[in-house]
Amino acid sequence: MTERKAMIKAKPSLTVTRQCQLLAVPRSSAYARLQAVSTVDLDLMRPLDELYLKWPFYGSRRLCVELQHQGYRVNRKRVQRLMRKMGLRAIYPKPRTSHPGKGHKIYPYLLRGLRIERPNQVWASDICYIPMAKGFMYLTAIIDWYSRRVLAWRVSNTLETEACVEALEEALLRYEAPEIFNTDQGAQYTSEAFTATLKDRGVQISMDGKGRWVDNVFIERLWRSVKYEDVYLRAYETPAALRAGLTSYFAFYNTERRHQSLNRQTPDAVYWASPMAKKAA
Repeated sequence: MTERKAMIKAKPSLTVTRQCQLLAVPRSSAYARLQAVSTVDLDLMRPLDELYLKWPFYGSRRLCVELQHQGYRVNRKRVQRLMRKMGLRAIYPKPRTSHPGKGHKIYPYLLRGLRIERPNQVWASDICYIPMAKGFMYLTAIIDWYSRRVLAWRVSNTLETEACVEALEEALLRYEAPEIFNTDQGAQYTSEAFTATLKDRGVQISMDGKGRWVDNVFIERLWRSVKYEDVYLRAYETPAALRAGLTSYFAFYNTERRHQSLNRQTPDAVYWASPMAKKAA
């Protein structure tokens, strides 16, 4: 597979996605060269990401002010551009927080008032920006809502749908299909490729309400843990190093990291305590 990846070119007549299809290489594992991002922008993106984690309800105007107070020479227009590149959006009621693709169907939110009391009842997924020593990637993860267990994940250098679908297919292959799958209204999750995979397994599709970050709060907490407990500490140099580091971190997160909300148990202990989960696996 390494030799086939080496055949992939960043700017040929065929897109990288199509080249991966022809070479039978997973799109999320083929890292085409990103468009050059200036050193100044990269130096701003790290503190911007940290401020967003601290105050996710801050918009570009307030984040710009905070960066200026930290000594950065930046204006709001630049902050807005970087937030778009990073996939960040302020969390507060507004017409749209995520943009579905043109013609994509939006599904209702099914978790309001629902008592979640067993593994594989509800899964959730989201995408987050991951800073590295030089550059950045995007992380997609799928968690079991009841146990907080990370079931599958992918890293990619784009916000395309393929990484989300690959993570979903892996989770469905390894575990019992959930009753409900919850996401935001982003184009990756409203795409036909993603929703069709869920429908084929009889999974109900649920999507967050507009501007309601709390609808997917557990995976938002996961991002905070991943960044503060691993990514920010290690400043990974390459996608391969990031992948290896996250493999170790998620193993720790699932098997050793105890959660106060889980009565000081690990996600693995809670997930596998269910006879139904053991039987399905």
